[in-house]
Amino acid sequence: MIEVGAPDGGPREVAVGGTRQLPERVGVLPLRDTVTFPDMLVPLNVGQERSIELINEVLRGDRTIAMIASRKGELETPGPEDMYSVGVLGVVARMIRVPDGTLRVLIQGGQRVRVERWAQTEPYLVAEIAPAPDVVEQTTELTALMRNVQHTFTNIVEQVPYLPEELQVMVANVEDPSALTHLIAGALRLKTEDKQALLEQLDVAKRLRRLSEILARELEVVAIGSKIQSQVQSELDKGQREYFLRQQLKAIQEELGEADEVQAEVSELREQLAAIELPETVRKQADRELARLERLQPAMAEYGVARSYLEWIAALPWDASTEDNLDLAHARKTLDEDHYDIEQVKDRILEFLAVRSLKPDARGSILCFAGPPGVGKTSLGRSIARALGRKFERISVGGVRDEAEIRGHRRTYIGAMPGTIIRAMRDAGANNPLLMIDEIDKLGADFRGDPSSAMLEVLDPEQNHSFRDHYLDLPFSLVNVMFVTTANTLETIPGPLRDRMEVITLAGYTEAEKLEIAKRYLVPRQIERNGLTRSRISFTDAGLRAIIADYTREAGVRQLEREIGSACRKVARRVAEGTLTRKLTVSEPRVPELLGKRKFFSEARRRTSRPGVATGLAWTPVGGDVLFVEATSMPGKGRLTITGQLGEVMKESAQAALSYVRSNAAEVVPGLPEDWFAEHDIHIHVPAGAIPKDGPSAGIAIATALASLLSGRPVRSEVAMTGEITLTGQVLPIGGFKEKALAAQRNGIRCVIAPARNEQDVDEIPEHLRKDLELFFVATIGEVLDLALQRRAARGLGKRSPIAYSAS
Repeated sequence: MIEVGAPDGGPREVAVGGTRQLPERVGVLPLRDTVTFPDMLVPLNVGQERSIELINEVLRGDRTIAMIASRKGELETPGPEDMYSVGVLGVVARMIRVPDGTLRVLIQGGQRVRVERWAQTEPYLVAEIAPAPDVVEQTTELTALMRNVQHTFTNIVEQVPYLPEELQVMVANVEDPSALTHLIAGALRLKTEDKQALLEQLDVAKRLRRLSEILARELEVVAIGSKIQSQVQSELDKGQREYFLRQQLKAIQEELGEADEVQAEVSELREQLAAIELPETVRKQADRELARLERLQPAMAEYGVARSYLEWIAALPWDASTEDNLDLAHARKTLDEDHYDIEQVKDRILEFLAVRSLKPDARGSILCFAGPPGVGKTSLGRSIARALGRKFERISVGGVRDEAEIRGHRRTYIGAMPGTIIRAMRDAGANNPLLMIDEIDKLGADFRGDPSSAMLEVLDPEQNHSFRDHYLDLPFSLVNVMFVTTANTLETIPGPLRDRMEVITLAGYTEAEKLEIAKRYLVPRQIERNGLTRSRISFTDAGLRAIIADYTREAGVRQLEREIGSACRKVARRVAEGTLTRKLTVSEPRVPELLGKRKFFSEARRRTSRPGVATGLAWTPVGGDVLFVEATSMPGKGRLTITGQLGEVMKESAQAALSYVRSNAAEVVPGLPEDWFAEHDIHIHVPAGAIPKDGPSAGIAIATALASLLSGRPVRSEVAMTGEITLTGQVLPIGGFKEKALAAQRNGIRCVIAPARNEQDVDEIPEHLRKDLELFFVATIGEVLDLALQRRAARGLGKRSPIAYSAS
């Protein structure tokens, strides 16, 4: 290390300040991220080659150098355009060469100077300078500003560690206002822009005012920092105090032989998890969470989250299962006890048991019971579980729109919990329950996700062996679960989800079936629920038939049970009041006395008594129904009006029916004038206008209503029909034939006309119902008209179709 001072090796005195005569040109040393002030002794590290060359040059001369800050501190070699215009003229007092090639210099600052012109840029910066003296006006305001700055700076020194206490004394003894600003600005850690602004301000009063503002801001920052530091220190002290107290408590508990509460919880969870045969991945995750729980304090939020997570793992039936009852006779008996008829479903359950007995590791089935409300879909699932000896859990997903309801919420959310699938498995307590997912056709979707997509993994045997709930984030096997879903309609179930289920359709009940269900199940249940006994009330078959026919109009039996319950309540009130002292038999004449006036009437005969009205059959999500098609004409210009809130498909069917009748008017209505359609408007209406209607199956009913209108021949009141019509008069097949036939039977209709290609669906209709119906299967609209329209004499059924079918 080489130290350079005076030429003789000793210290060299230098002249600084305003008394020194300025040179015309002087070398400029660029300063990075710092600003020097007049009369300050500045230590600097010099590493740039051109700056080192400059220092060497000035040491060979009068040692005078200008120190000016660079605008862009990141530049290695700033040019004149990157430099500020005001700096400080100084003298190099001492220089030390460091072995790494850099220089350490000590420069005594002198007076403030301004760059007039840049003289050269190579090999280092040289500028022509001029003095920039202070502007001082001794006033009372100046004195006040000095005292304010001194007082504020003293407060800052007391609170800031990097400022030595000696500065308080130095600042208090400075009488020159300009020197005061230079001393304080040089001591504070300010931004380069703020320091340069102070240096460039020649008016001392304005400089003091600006410095006062900066000091006030710094004091506020220091105060906030001290407050934060105090809070942090307080928290640390509190945490340390709690730690020491907890350690003392632990020692006392160990001395008394009492277990630590936290350790007791961890030990209990560890024992619960050890007693369960967990999969390897689950065991590793549980061990990690246990180790983490031991390190947490009960007051920490993460403690409750980790404990709840481990409790969920311990509560799930990873290895617990129930043994299936594979006795087919027992299963058949159980199903017959709970439900009447529905042979298709019972056969499917017996098939499942048969396969299970032959192949114990067979995967669980996924059944979907589709049918109108009230036909026993949900209760059937409970009966299946009872027959199999399995636990039963029911999940209702109607109206669910959040995908997290199925998969759960991630643990990062406050109040997170598993989804309904995992919760149901926890409640079942076995990994092979019968899980019923009710109302799967009513799943929704919005911005929170699509629950039906989450169901794809649940109901797919190829995927649900490793179902991963978001909360657990662990694979849980659903492969042994028997899933049963219910739906009123299949149209709203997404195709991929419907493809994963075996659909079993449950149609509505006939009157005879409802009577049997009421006698076996509904009447005993309502008698018991209303506190009665068979010695107080009984129902005759005629009375039940009257309730079914006159007070209900449904595919299921819910309304029927409500009406039976209403009758039981009326009797219960009489018993409670003491007005009934003997057994009351609910017979047909007594039904209106208990239930009031009839609610439903058979309107087919009354409404089809005039020409232009035909009875059609429709399918709805709640079962089959009867609809009436009305047609009328009036003088006009051949326009067609269609009303009744019909859909586009049904409107097109009406257009096709009219086109067929017009093009075949000579055959349909012999003797009709050729210009009749041109001189008349036709209006087709389907009553119950508040209910939307659509579909092509009313085509033959519309054509029959038009033919009846034009011919003046009423449609037979005991006939209802369903089928799609083409422009050539062909009758095409339809869906929901069984539901429509049941609707005809409920409404007292004896004859049903249907497409010939639906003859294969006859087997779906119960045999006892076929005995009460005449079914005619037709291929053309001409056959329909021969069967449906009354002859002039209006006697007999009329001409039969060549392919007519009658079960009677």
